[in-house]
Amino acid sequence: MSTRTTRVGPLATTPAPAPALDVDALLDDPATEIIVCCGSGGVGKTTTSAALALRAAERGRKVVVLTIDPARRLAQSMGIEALDNTPRPVTGIAAGTGSLDAMMLDMKRTFDEVVESQASPEKAKAILENPFYVALSSSFAGTQEYMAMEKLGQLHRDARAEGTYDLIVVDTPPSRSALDFLDAPERLSSFLDGKFIRLLLAPARGPAKLMGVGFSLMTKAVTKIIGATVLQDLQMFVTAFDTLFGGFRQRAQQTFELLQADGTAFLVVAAPEPDALREAAYFVERLSGEHMPLAGLVVNRASTKPASDLGADEAMAAAERLRRRNSDAGITPGLLHLHADRVRIVEREQLLRDRFTAAHPGVATAVVPALPSDVHDLDGLRRVGDLLAGKSAR
Repeated sequence: MSTRTTRVGPLATTPAPAPALDVDALLDDPATEIIVCCGSGGVGKTTTSAALALRAAERGRKVVVLTIDPARRLAQSMGIEALDNTPRPVTGIAAGTGSLDAMMLDMKRTFDEVVESQASPEKAKAILENPFYVALSSSFAGTQEYMAMEKLGQLHRDARAEGTYDLIVVDTPPSRSALDFLDAPERLSSFLDGKFIRLLLAPARGPAKLMGVGFSLMTKAVTKIIGATVLQDLQMFVTAFDTLFGGFRQRAQQTFELLQADGTAFLVVAAPEPDALREAAYFVERLSGEHMPLAGLVVNRASTKPASDLGADEAMAAAERLRRRNSDAGITPGLLHLHADRVRIVEREQLLRDRFTAAHPGVATAVVPALPSDVHDLDGLRRVGDLLAGKSAR
């Protein structure tokens, strides 16, 4: 395999640059139905998602952006007082273009809606009031990621049936690992299909002989540990939930296949930092392994090179010469030191991006310079959108 380097002299190589990510072509392509922004926490996924959604809407698409961001920055930046599980229109979109709705995942409400749609009213009531269901739907590890996929599937089915949207932008959960979004359905399914859960369900499913001495002894042992009421609640939950379990697994598989489809595009979002780019590289490899369509990499909050071509070592040497010649040189040496620090930061970030490109030479990349202030309104999101598309910020 080619190393994609260009030799410029003895022992010196210059890495070939990463191909540029054409954001506008991605947004304008009617075949693009879903964009999933993923990456480790704190790299700007929410802002990137919102900026992409706004730019797509103002280029004529009918867009809904789904966020799973507890900080509610998306609602604030889009001028909406609060977001919930219902898509809400964003005002201020350029006239005569597309439309934009925004929503925030309500994990428990989404879970409740699934139960209510799949079970009879009596069984749904029994499940929704069960203490184990309340705990599972509110705080079980992976539930948020699973429900994000569930909501994505719902939105896509409704959009296809009703023509409400032609583009869904998803801001994935702020998980410890970017891979949780892909792993959550299997993790939740494994829990509900585990040996202990199946054993608790066995008496309700099988013949009376299953309630033999061995099971009775196990039940007594568990009762001593967690209490009779807790065990009864758990058994009632598993028995009621079992009729829904197949539907959960089926829809999870359907959504997983949707993520693999040609109409889906993954954007891996990172910061110009070793840990974030390491996580991005791992996720790129995972997407490839799962045969999921990767559109490219977005590197947020990149440092910008100073206007002067003066190198870091040259700036430090000039500062030292000024100091030696005149101890009262004023602020000039300090400014030269700041210049040198900025140049070195830019060089370090470039080196990190070069290493990523060398390992993943086909991944198109967009580099978004750091803005002087936080994004808090539509104009700020437009500036980010311009930068994502390689245009000068408005």
